[in-house]
Amino acid sequence: MVTHKIGVIMNGVTGRMGTNQHLIRSIVAIREQGGVELANGNTVIPDPILVGRREARLEELAASHGITRWTTNLEEALADDYNQIYFDSQTTVRRAEGIRKAVAAGKHIYCEKPTATNLEEAIKLSELATEAGLKNGVVQDKLYLPGLMKLKRLIDSGFFGEILSVRMEFGYWVFEGDWQEGQRPSWNYRKEDGGGIIVDMFPHWSYVIQHLFGTIRSVSCIGATHIPKRLDEKGETYKATADDAAYGTFELENGIIVQANSSWAVRVNRDDLLTVQVDGTEGSAVAGLRDCKVQHRVNTPKAVWNPDIPNPFKFQDDWLDVPENQVFDNAFKVQWEMFLKHVVADEPYDLDLMEGAKGIQLAEIALQSWEERRWVDVPKVKNKVNA
Repeated sequence: MVTHKIGVIMNGVTGRMGTNQHLIRSIVAIREQGGVELANGNTVIPDPILVGRREARLEELAASHGITRWTTNLEEALADDYNQIYFDSQTTVRRAEGIRKAVAAGKHIYCEKPTATNLEEAIKLSELATEAGLKNGVVQDKLYLPGLMKLKRLIDSGFFGEILSVRMEFGYWVFEGDWQEGQRPSWNYRKEDGGGIIVDMFPHWSYVIQHLFGTIRSVSCIGATHIPKRLDEKGETYKATADDAAYGTFELENGIIVQANSSWAVRVNRDDLLTVQVDGTEGSAVAGLRDCKVQHRVNTPKAVWNPDIPNPFKFQDDWLDVPENQVFDNAFKVQWEMFLKHVVADEPYDLDLMEGAKGIQLAEIALQSWEERRWVDVPKVKNKVNA
């Protein structure tokens, strides 16, 4: 059996998401388990080189996790033939430039979403990677959350009968920064820096809806900036110019109606930070990040409306948990393993930059719907190289 080491350029992993999900819980975890096993019994071990602008932070991060390679010089990392994969989790406004440089250097591309600040740029990046013959992928982690994987299992089994509607609730209260420090970076709330919950979350809803429920035909969305002023990392007040909440309705080509509320200005009174309720003719389910519960047609109680007496029902008790039946790994790590297998062993992989472009398209259409206060149809997105 052969062990393949593959150099991975990790640009922007000093940020919250890059450090926790991609470096520690994915790449470091893969290295600690001895790599990724291929179908032929060989093993792939990622060898990361950390890239960023803060030298002291890179050195500290590398030392903390047994990584020997780091640099503030991206061009130097790209020039090294040992590094075959370029990963980008920088802020959105910097991502396209990094990907373009990596494509020019002949590196396979894996990146966070959104892949660019606009649809035209996102499609161009996909075309450049395709023309160069490079393998490419975009993070679509929520497909591998245990709760949504259980939900997919129910869909594939025919549990719901005909699916009628989907209700998605996402969000939590992000502190303003005055009496308690905000738990998200301040750029998230500045439109000029690529912030906003629509551009952040609608690319997620794009792939979740598409892979679980069907193709989106049209969108109606209204956004809001509920908290107009916040305090940044230095304790200075700034004006929030980006949306911190969005309320969307999606009509699918198969007739399913999906409603998705996303907010950083909502206090949580539900089972999880994300819940997805699916209602069908034969049964219903509510999935969170890890758990999923169901209520079949034959177990549906008869609800009675009577506001004159205390509610006699405990509605939550009428649902059953979907069993685990398998071991669920970290969603980001699962996708990293898939992409490594794709690069080294050419295993199938379809979550590419073109899929990422679809997410940006949905965000742009949602913003257009909000601005024009109307339903907007979703046209098909095409990569000219593969059209």
